[in-house]
Amino acid sequence: MPTIDRIDGFADELTAIRRDLHAHPEIGFEEVRTSGIVADKLASWGIEVHRGLGGTGVIGVIKGKGSGGKRIGLRADMDALPMEENTNLKWSSKIPGRFHGCGHDGHTTMLLGTARYLAETRNFDGTVHLIFQPAEEGLGGARAMIKDGLFEKFPCDELYGLHNAPDLNHGEIAILPGRAMASADFFDLRITGYGAHGAMPERSKDAVIIATTLAQAIQTIVSRNVEPLQAAVVSITQIHAGSAYNVIPGDAHLCGTIRTFSKEVRTLVSERIRTICAGIASAYQCVIDVDIRDTFNVLVNQVEQSKVVEDVARTIVDPAKVITRTQPKMGSEDFADMLETIPGAYFWVGHDGSVPVHNPGFVLDDKILPIGASMFARIIETRMPVG
Repeated sequence: MPTIDRIDGFADELTAIRRDLHAHPEIGFEEVRTSGIVADKLASWGIEVHRGLGGTGVIGVIKGKGSGGKRIGLRADMDALPMEENTNLKWSSKIPGRFHGCGHDGHTTMLLGTARYLAETRNFDGTVHLIFQPAEEGLGGARAMIKDGLFEKFPCDELYGLHNAPDLNHGEIAILPGRAMASADFFDLRITGYGAHGAMPERSKDAVIIATTLAQAIQTIVSRNVEPLQAAVVSITQIHAGSAYNVIPGDAHLCGTIRTFSKEVRTLVSERIRTICAGIASAYQCVIDVDIRDTFNVLVNQVEQSKVVEDVARTIVDPAKVITRTQPKMGSEDFADMLETIPGAYFWVGHDGSVPVHNPGFVLDDKILPIGASMFARIIETRMPVG
């Protein structure tokens, strides 16, 4: 069975929605326009709408035929990234410094397509909770919705989410049972040294030298402290210092991320960063403030729900294109926090694209919108059959 004909029938409308969202991106907890469009679309299809969870989150509730008590959640993220777009598309971002460079506009649109189909057919026995989540990109949108009582107000027996994947081919769907994505910590390291004239370095405690030394030292953690058979990544992604050609800055700020799959390695890396910072601060007679924040947990797909995704995928795309991943991703996803509460699965939908996510040139292929929408819809019909 291919994608659902009824969803294919309004694929052009989904493309128009997606491109409109793309042209008007909003970052985490600022998705006012986006959530408004989502709520209006749901309401226009006769779906019960709830707003405000996690700030800008939206919940849609659809009841199917029959009196079944099973409840399944489907989740899509809505936020964009704080970065510039460089695609030259007609529907490129109209907002400077904002870009749907991860394809969340596509995820939102896919779930809207599922919502419309389920509202029109209601060919399932139970309740579907459509979860449109804000602030996935490191700002804790999932945790905010959970804190606001998401699963108390909208209980779920199972939970499913998806992500586009330009590293897969068009029409490929991938699922990995077990540990599928890494945990993530974000860190800020603030160096307070002593500034001086660029021609008089002996009078300074040079924050640039300290920052570069610190950056290099931190890169030894994975290679010299973590067991080779354990997975870990430590990346410094920002260094801020200085304002003039002839001034040695006294302050510097380094930012970065840690990715691991075990609590032990996660703790080890954090402890080593703190120890290295303390040692370099002592050696260079400066102060280094360390802030390491737990941002995402390890994303774990349950075996039962992973098998559901695999079986359903074989009815949507060529069975030969259904991939059970053997290699987890070092990327992270805050859907992990929801999966710590509710059993479920997170899968990937491949599309044509040579540019990776989070790149200024990333382009989402609109042809996958019916695939994602059909996957969600058929999961519901499979898990909550009528009669």
